[in-house]
Amino acid sequence: MKTIDGYQNKQVLILGLAKSGLAAAKLVKSLGAKVVVNDQKPYDENDAAQELEAIGIKVVCGHHPLELLDGVDVIIKNPGIPYSNPLLQEALKRKLSIITEVELAYQVSEAPFIGITGSNGKTTTTTLIYKMLEEDRKNPLIAGNIGTVACEVAQEAKSENIIVTELSSFQLMGIETFKPKISLFLNLFEAHLDYHGTKEEYAQAKANIFKNQTQDDFAVVNMDDAEVRKVSEGIAAQIVPFSVKEEVKDGAYLLNNQLYFCNEAVMNVKDVVLPGKHNLENILAAIAVVKLLGCSNEAIYRVLTTFAGVKHRVQYVTTINKRKFYNDSKATNILATTVALSAFTQPTILLAGGLDRGNEFDELKPSLEHVKAVITFGETAPKIERVAKEAGIQVVKRVDNVKQAVIEAYDCSEEDDVVLLSPACASWDQFKTFEERGDMFIKSVHKLK
Repeated sequence: MKTIDGYQNKQVLILGLAKSGLAAAKLVKSLGAKVVVNDQKPYDENDAAQELEAIGIKVVCGHHPLELLDGVDVIIKNPGIPYSNPLLQEALKRKLSIITEVELAYQVSEAPFIGITGSNGKTTTTTLIYKMLEEDRKNPLIAGNIGTVACEVAQEAKSENIIVTELSSFQLMGIETFKPKISLFLNLFEAHLDYHGTKEEYAQAKANIFKNQTQDDFAVVNMDDAEVRKVSEGIAAQIVPFSVKEEVKDGAYLLNNQLYFCNEAVMNVKDVVLPGKHNLENILAAIAVVKLLGCSNEAIYRVLTTFAGVKHRVQYVTTINKRKFYNDSKATNILATTVALSAFTQPTILLAGGLDRGNEFDELKPSLEHVKAVITFGETAPKIERVAKEAGIQVVKRVDNVKQAVIEAYDCSEEDDVVLLSPACASWDQFKTFEERGDMFIKSVHKLK
């Protein structure tokens, strides 16, 4: 870890705990800061707050009093807290520095970063990059939304490591100096409008991944996504394209069933075990990143012939009486569900619903051709039901939760059907995380046996 003095005797407010806030509070305290933690969860129910108070950090729980801003030099906020929060609104008026934990991680890290963002496919691609580098003994570490909190990883990282980091728009809105050696922008789709307000603000937040890069850095960019191309125009980093549609000679592409990088055939697509056409974009993006770091084709081949996907992302669960069950709980927006549906051609029963972020679901209609039934739950159930009925689906049923959805889906299924949990919505109306939602689905499926 770098020795930095920027926090010595500075007043730092940690806004929101969870894993990132807990790690950030401990780190800035070790750097000599005067730390105050503010979290909405009541103190009596807040293990993290109690842990911090036990090591001498002041905690304020249950509300966000504005007087906490008096004398503050830096706010490190939980990415999930929107800037519409009254405390943050006042902080912005006072022109206080507001960062997220990934910025702190960058400040103390001896190792360079790979930063991966996009609306969909981040977790799969981050995992692929990490596994390929690990297979080739490039000393990768994994951090961010996947793996360990970034500032914990950064404290242990050495200069010979490279930190592979999945980054959300929420995190990227809170950076000041963060600069990945290689940035990767996978795709851009209308999402998180409840947080960002507009697609334009969402796109700009994602594009922050490029803002501090120089001509010595690389930006891996999806040439098949017009929005991604647009926000990457004029950036300082060297652009390395990837495409499943075009032969981009200076990047990664698909040609005659071969995966290429810079005119070099890496491997044949038929040997890839990761399911779904949509994953070809993720694979090409990963290849572009790791080849920039000198990864061998042999290491790439070994990963792509063994890696079948990550949990909660079109994850095969089991087969019961010739019905196949798949868990795609990480599909927290419409595009992710569209992509998941495209992975199947057989009759499918879709389980969908969750937090209402203000989206309509008409964009799902073209993907529902082979969907024979839709089981809905959560806040968005009525909206999804409308779209399903307009698409001509005969069986559309609403239930209270995922457990009931599994039972209902099985009851209306037949042999050779696919039962797919792909909610197209965030989980926060009924669950703390999409992982919790996916785990409930898996458990409920196994109970059918």
